[in-house]
Amino acid sequence: MSYPPQSTVITAADSGVPAPRLLDEVRRRLRLKHYSLRTEAIYVGWIRRFILANGKRHPRDMGAVEVEGFLSVLAVRGGVAASTQNQALSALLFLYREVLRIDLPWMETMVRAKRSQRVPTVLAREEVQGRIQL
Repeated sequence: MSYPPQSTVITAADSGVPAPRLLDEVRRRLRLKHYSLRTEAIYVGWIRRFILANGKRHPRDMGAVEVEGFLSVLAVRGGVAASTQNQALSALLFLYREVLRIDLPWMETMVRAKRSQRVPTVLAREEVQGRIQL
């Protein structure tokens, strides 16, 4: 059995092993950073939705404009809660920062989902007495 010389570097392309697919690489990075399996499933889902919403283009070929557009559509047409939009943003930021190693400029033109106003329910004394006596 002969081994290649020490100075020879074998890459995945040379060895016939295909490069990892994007979502597999996302899963690998999430596990490396000890994210929970539930977070992994949610992040992969958001990244998949982002790719499909942009005509199956690779995220490396897209940038802040597409991310802003996707998140704005979630808020405007999708009517998602602010926490849902923030979750999608976190997933996409993880993809770009940790997997693709691309820093996105801060998205200032993104339409943010509105947090719901919680109006406290206050009952009058008579209403409380009526409910207690039921």
